[in-house]
Amino acid sequence: DVLGLEGLLGPVNELVSKVLAFLPNLFAALLILGIGWLMAKVIQRIVSSVLAASGADALGDRMGVDKVLGEKRLSVLAGLIVYILVLVPVVIAALEALSLDALTAPASGMLDSILAAVPQIFGAALILFVAYLVGRLVSELVSQLLASAGFDGFLAKIGFQKAEGEEGTRKPSELIGWLALIAIMLFATIEAFNMLGFVNLAVIVTEFTIFAANVGLGVLIMMVGLYFANLAAGAVRSSGTSQAGMLAMAARVAILVLAGAMALRQAGLAEDIINLAFGLLLGAAAVATAIAFGLGGREYASRQIERWTNRGSGE
Repeated sequence: DVLGLEGLLGPVNELVSKVLAFLPNLFAALLILGIGWLMAKVIQRIVSSVLAASGADALGDRMGVDKVLGEKRLSVLAGLIVYILVLVPVVIAALEALSLDALTAPASGMLDSILAAVPQIFGAALILFVAYLVGRLVSELVSQLLASAGFDGFLAKIGFQKAEGEEGTRKPSELIGWLALIAIMLFATIEAFNMLGFVNLAVIVTEFTIFAANVGLGVLIMMVGLYFANLAAGAVRSSGTSQAGMLAMAARVAILVLAGAMALRQAGLAEDIINLAFGLLLGAAAVATAIAFGLGGREYASRQIERWTNRGSGE
């Protein structure tokens, strides 16, 4: 100033003035962030300690939550969620204290959107968590009911025998219970996507659930058909009639073909092709029978018709 170099020192003075004016904002933002971080850590530890002391971890282990969380405990996870929920508004307040609209406005808007979506996210996570707990209970209940009803021996009756000494294989009742858990989680996922506003994802999961249900019903129809095919084949063999083996095989194949067509149609796999193939198969069988009876069994057919004629005329 004494030298009169205003043109040279003017920008420097303006820069220093702006830096000095910004320092209180920076200090306030750091103070807010530091105090908020300490409060978030304290609240996190309080929540984790209270939940651990109340037995939430043991309850989660009994419900099977440890299989989902791994080494993380339920109390630690709850404390981390509370820590994030407390820290997000603190960061927003710290950014607003800087008064740098060009920098803080987009970040604050993003954090505000995240904070506004927290209830929906929490609700969706709660739906999935409760659905998993209920699914675990339903899965165990279904498995126990089916096992006590003798369902595990059903596959052996229809021709599927479990290998002796094979380890790591699940019983049929356990598989059905596992499928019940998957079904409950699919319905919960649809509801969670709807709550979050992901309508397209909810529609995709809904269509997949319907398709999986149709496929499952088709598999059930095929299993029932296989059971009745074995039952019919056994009844024919035990009748002691001539050509019992061939007749039993024919009955088995006929029932399996019918059950296979019904199962594929229920699964929704190319219904027109299935109808055409089934019609062509029945037509081919009818034509083959007519040709075999008309050409290879003409003499037998003529004798049989003559016998029926004689009986009708009273001779």
